[in-house]
Amino acid sequence: MSKRRHITPSLLAATPDGQIVEHPDLLMVVRRGRELALPRPDELIPLPEGSDLFLLEGRSAVGLDPESGEAAVLDDLAVAAFVCPAHTLCATAAYATREGAPVLPLFAYGAVGFFEDRFYVAAKRVDTDMRQVFTNIDPERIRRGAEQLLKRFPKNRLVRHLGGCALTYSCPAARNLALGRFECPLPTAQSCNASCLGCISAQPPDSGFCATQDRITFRPTPEEIVEVMQAHGAKAKKPIFSFGQGCEGEPLTEAKTIASAVRLFRDQGGQGTVNVNTNGSLPATMAPLAAAGLDSIRVSLNSARPEAYAAYYRPRGYSFEDVRETIREAKAHGLHVSLNFLYFPGFSDSEAEYDALAGLVESTGLDFIQMRNLNLDPELYLATMEQALGEEAVSGPSMGLANFMKRLKKACPWIGFGYFNPYLEPDRPR
Repeated sequence: MSKRRHITPSLLAATPDGQIVEHPDLLMVVRRGRELALPRPDELIPLPEGSDLFLLEGRSAVGLDPESGEAAVLDDLAVAAFVCPAHTLCATAAYATREGAPVLPLFAYGAVGFFEDRFYVAAKRVDTDMRQVFTNIDPERIRRGAEQLLKRFPKNRLVRHLGGCALTYSCPAARNLALGRFECPLPTAQSCNASCLGCISAQPPDSGFCATQDRITFRPTPEEIVEVMQAHGAKAKKPIFSFGQGCEGEPLTEAKTIASAVRLFRDQGGQGTVNVNTNGSLPATMAPLAAAGLDSIRVSLNSARPEAYAAYYRPRGYSFEDVRETIREAKAHGLHVSLNFLYFPGFSDSEAEYDALAGLVESTGLDFIQMRNLNLDPELYLATMEQALGEEAVSGPSMGLANFMKRLKKACPWIGFGYFNPYLEPDRPR
């Protein structure tokens, strides 16, 4: 058996003029919670194609001097990696925040270093699906596909909205709709019953950062929704249709519209997996949605501890117990249930967080966990969790992503892991 190659990346930083440079005399350092440390040997992979490098404004690069064994804080800026979809971060970037530094935009900031002419990131591939890989796709194909949909459905407001998502925001889901492949987005809800700290479609003026896209401003009719579903279903090999997108609020607040659309789609012979991405706030909606022909739900979750959940999601009119009950109701009505688990290294993989999540999986029998990265300024998230749970929640030991997933799989052998909503075969038992 071959031994794992020993990789010791050096520090990456950025000069004031934006040039990324290597500091070969300093070692790459990573952050897990409040801890700064060297990366673990099993958590470094070559930076995947399609990832991006960021310069962290107002943050000094930090590396380890191997001669003295002490941390070195540089005048250069810190650099982080935004890893491409299907990968989950094992550690976030290490840096020292300067006075007056702005809040970082809504991305995940992976620890990245340099070794033998390659970038390395602390991350793990958790899904082999190529659903959001566009590397070899001509952008002209996407443009033509979006324009063809706009021409075909000139009066459909949802098509106009999604065309803008594809062409203006480069939304992966909307681009896949334009290409007629994989998962079709179906934004429906204008309002939300939560005020998530990292919401990408609505942020208060005092948040210190902007939402990355505009929220939908209308309620599409069931007929408009079905037109999009039918157009996509006619082209995609294994179509998935998902309500609950980044450009909308909470889809369960529009459960009646969604149920009407799904029923109409099914009555007209519509095939494929129909899914709702949700915060899981309204348990009573599961029965009518399942009866209409829904197949699955994906419940977003940063933590299975009520205090940590409330601190991030800031729910209005519901509690974490409602989320738990929604999962139970969905399972009781034959739906496939995934978690959209917002993983944050050093917090999510603590013993307390593991115990809470394992308890949720065991008590509800949910099916699948999508290991997503939490997109938020790391210091903002740590401060929020510290205020909700105490200092020990963000400064204690952590087990690492690989061990976290192994232990959860051992405790709950039926659980599946991935990154995307799974396609469900039509003849699956319900």
